[in-house]
Amino acid sequence: MKMKAAVLREFGKPLSLETIDIDDPGPGEVRVKIKATSLCHTDLEVIHGQLNFPVPIVLGHEAAGTVERVGGGVTSVAVGDHVVLSWNPSCGRCFYCDQSQPILCEPFVENGPKGGQFDGTTRLRSGETPIHNLMYMGSFAEYCVVPAQSAVPIPKDMPFDRACLLGCGVMTGVGAATRVAKVTFSASVAVFGCGAVGLSAVQGARLCGAKTIVAVDLDDRKLEIARQLGATAVVNAATGDPVEFIRQATNGRGADYVFESAGSERAFRSTMEAVRPNGQVVWLGKVNVQQDVSFRWGSLMGEKRVVRSSYGGARPHQDFPALARSYLSGELKLDELVTRNIRLEEINEGFDALASGDVIRSVITF
Repeated sequence: MKMKAAVLREFGKPLSLETIDIDDPGPGEVRVKIKATSLCHTDLEVIHGQLNFPVPIVLGHEAAGTVERVGGGVTSVAVGDHVVLSWNPSCGRCFYCDQSQPILCEPFVENGPKGGQFDGTTRLRSGETPIHNLMYMGSFAEYCVVPAQSAVPIPKDMPFDRACLLGCGVMTGVGAATRVAKVTFSASVAVFGCGAVGLSAVQGARLCGAKTIVAVDLDDRKLEIARQLGATAVVNAATGDPVEFIRQATNGRGADYVFESAGSERAFRSTMEAVRPNGQVVWLGKVNVQQDVSFRWGSLMGEKRVVRSSYGGARPHQDFPALARSYLSGELKLDELVTRNIRLEEINEGFDALASGDVIRSVITF
């Protein structure tokens, strides 16, 4: 079947809008008609060549749509189901899956950088040339083929342009607070970086009942949104000292839980200064994988606990429907995360806006 897709053919260059072929789903796979997909910094890292994936490739990994066709043996979803897509399918049998760490699934980690499915092949072609897909998905297209477990049914009254956010940024941020850190009632929390992930961490802390939630960013517009989503105090790191501010807000001790979602060396260092002794730090952001990050040794003392989380401890088949219901009930706020809705033809302008920090999320709607 032919479809429109945005294809990255050369790192550092704009994506090209093309008509390509997509195959039928194989056994254990489903084909999804994409209704909405959002632009994430991970996609931008691939465009800039900071993540090693083969080209040509269709990017996109934060998406929602309807099941259009199912492959052999698939019983978890049916044609017509509304689904959010997860970029972390897992085998369920390897060492890390047995340790309840699907994010570290050995076949997932091994095959993901090859830009295809679990069997190493791709379902996308341009003539006779294979086209790769990002994170077992490739949602910057009218359709994508994914492992059946990646298609998670959600309530049909959930808007697609909000549902797509659940598949990556919202899950990562909310899950960091609720599943990874397990923020306790009446705790103090600090969040460095108020993009989609950081703002979702703010909401996760609020949903856990945190008493003090300090949001840190360089953009006053994003800090105002953080207030709307649950931050009890904000500080612009360009004009104030966030570490000192957080200490003053926590009787000089530092925050019980600190989240980094800015993806900067300065922010990583600040998290270790801002957390109290025996507190918990969760790193969500990232710098170039080859970049060194240094710390003042004294900031690491005091029995502090640090964990890096890529997906907020996600259990998609539990979490995505629960997050959707939370949005529909008014508890989880998503509207504030969508800066603009765009067409697939505007994808390069969307990435320019993301790179400049002008948007939280641009959402492509079909």
